[in-house]
Amino acid sequence: MTPAFEPLAASGPLGALSLLRLERAGAVLHVRLNRPAKRNSVSDELLAQLHTVWVNMPADIRVAVLSGEGDHFCAGLDLSEVSERNITEGMAHSRAWHACFDAIQYGPVPVIAVLHGAVVGGGLELAASAHLRVAEASAFYGLPEGTRGIFVGGGGSVRISRLIGVARMTDMMLTGRVFDADEGQACGISNYRVADGAGLAKALELGTKIAGNAPLSNYAITQALPRIADLSHSDGLFMESLISSIAQGDEAAKERVRAFLDKRAAKVAKS
Repeated sequence: MTPAFEPLAASGPLGALSLLRLERAGAVLHVRLNRPAKRNSVSDELLAQLHTVWVNMPADIRVAVLSGEGDHFCAGLDLSEVSERNITEGMAHSRAWHACFDAIQYGPVPVIAVLHGAVVGGGLELAASAHLRVAEASAFYGLPEGTRGIFVGGGGSVRISRLIGVARMTDMMLTGRVFDADEGQACGISNYRVADGAGLAKALELGTKIAGNAPLSNYAITQALPRIADLSHSDGLFMESLISSIAQGDEAAKERVRAFLDKRAAKVAKS
């Protein structure tokens, strides 16, 4: 039976995060954006608090789930904080987003984002930094930067374009095109599409399953795959061999292989 989320008993850096709600269910940590009155738009402080969580991830956590309080996942950048920045300040601001989202994508645990309502601009960039995305029926996706005279600055030109392709991202930015949940599922934004209100339960189900994997295997998957995608064909294959040999040498992996050979583990089957 899948456990339920309960408030995280946090102290130290995780004990005073006013713009986030932290809960846990077993080895799964739930991080909820908590600015519903602002549609969970990302202010500098919210960004700093998100970064704080991922660089102080509790050692016994194996998976993180990211969601938004209220009617929306995240409506993007809090524009009230950017209108007066100069070029140098804008560059530093963008790099702070990169540092936070890199910490999520290349952090110690797999991350599942639960998407509902607005997943717009920086909110879509944040979602793209997760490893899996569960979309509810209400989710909609937009990149309005072009219509606002700005450009993506939170890593979207890299992550979102790899999810949906450069041509589709160009369309969204130039025309303000918005995709609904079904269109987002079809073009690869989300991995799972569920009914409204069912996203968190699905993420917890997935997270509990993923948490049961060998930790080194999870780490290799989340760390190596995106980096291999950046390499040439031959370099990618060489990196694959290195990661494969390291994973096979792990004692937890050896035990899982023995369990399969001894018929103690289930075979792959269509669910």
